Amino acid sequence: MMFKNLTISYEIIKSLKNSKNPRLGQQIRSISSLKVVWKKDTKLDEAIEQDKRYKLCARVVKEVLNEPGQVIPLRYLEKRRERLSLNVKAKSFVEMNPSLFEIYYDRIKPKSELVQFIRPTSRLRAFLDEEQRIYAENEPLIVSKLCKLLMMAKDKVISADKLVHVKRDFGFPNDFLVKIVQKYPNYFRLTGLPEEGKSFLELVTWNPDFAKSTIELRAEEETLQTGVRIRPNFNVKLPSGFFLRKEMREWTRDWLEQDYISPYEDVSHLDQASKEMEKRTVGVVHELLSLSLLKRVPVPTLGKFCDEFRFSNAFSSVFTRHSGIFYLSLKGGIKTAVLREAYKDDELVVRDPLLAIKDKFLSLLEQGWQERKDKLREQREQVQRDKEMLLAANSNEPKERLCD
Repeated sequence: MMFKNLTISYEIIKSLKNSKNPRLGQQIRSISSLKVVWKKDTKLDEAIEQDKRYKLCARVVKEVLNEPGQVIPLRYLEKRRERLSLNVKAKSFVEMNPSLFEIYYDRIKPKSELVQFIRPTSRLRAFLDEEQRIYAENEPLIVSKLCKLLMMAKDKVISADKLVHVKRDFGFPNDFLVKIVQKYPNYFRLTGLPEEGKSFLELVTWNPDFAKSTIELRAEEETLQTGVRIRPNFNVKLPSGFFLRKEMREWTRDWLEQDYISPYEDVSHLDQASKEMEKRTVGVVHELLSLSLLKRVPVPTLGKFCDEFRFSNAFSSVFTRHSGIFYLSLKGGIKTAVLREAYKDDELVVRDPLLAIKDKFLSLLEQGWQERKDKLREQREQVQRDKEMLLAANSNEPKERLCD
């Protein structure tokens, strides 16, 4: 039987349990180390590829905004091209994105020569104001995400530096350690030495309303809709053309039959190599991806939290072993974990409200790209008109007679 869709039914699980082959259960339980052949998912790779230009523009904007006065000499930005992965000259980038920056002349030092500087356009500043409005509007969501991350962590503590590193992945504002953390002392406590990069964020109060995973909330909603108690479990759906070997299908069914372990449960008593711990690890990764803005996070980023979330050193194997839950993209030379159920082709099924910021920024970029396109077309048309006028003028000139 070839499984295109591995949404596991009670009948399939029951048939495996009642199997007359006593060796089958033992075989299934011993097969968790099996590797699944990686298969490219073109649609999910496209979703990642679409963000390349947006991310590049966001990096350059961040670079300029971090400068004193939010201005920078153009030649300084040029020297940072490699670090910013800028594949064109800095001036060309500014000209290609007229909605972001404007060029003006100023002196680096009082008596130095005038040089080109860049600064944010009024449109970019208007976007930054709108960004703050969206953050304020979604502050309860940001607080809940931050609490959930801490509630899943060992000892309910995470390095503040690590949280700053993943702020873009989860939609936290740049100043969340100041504006959010200090505003909610009932939830958060910042300890350590921030100036030395040794600060930690601790959870002060456990909120039971936050202690339900996406999977548990989905099961509750389905129970209310159907009137039948739905057991929390993972949605497993393999992409078209992807098949598992028989023994791996059997192991997957057996694994799904195990009780779901909430990422918010205390698992300090579990052995790191146990099958229950693997179920818990998959649950934590599923929840982390569900909390992320784009339902995908680079694997190296997740790897920074191995200690906090009790991941084993080989935790990344879950992305290939559970190919019906996750997709491991290799796009751009970076391994990215993608939550399959969150996408239909290359589009998100449910969009995080904080993605409104990305939408506004993309709209701003597209305005500038259209303006540049119109300007270049106008220049081409003007050149064509000039050529036609020159040809017309030449054709109207009297021809010299060489002889009578």
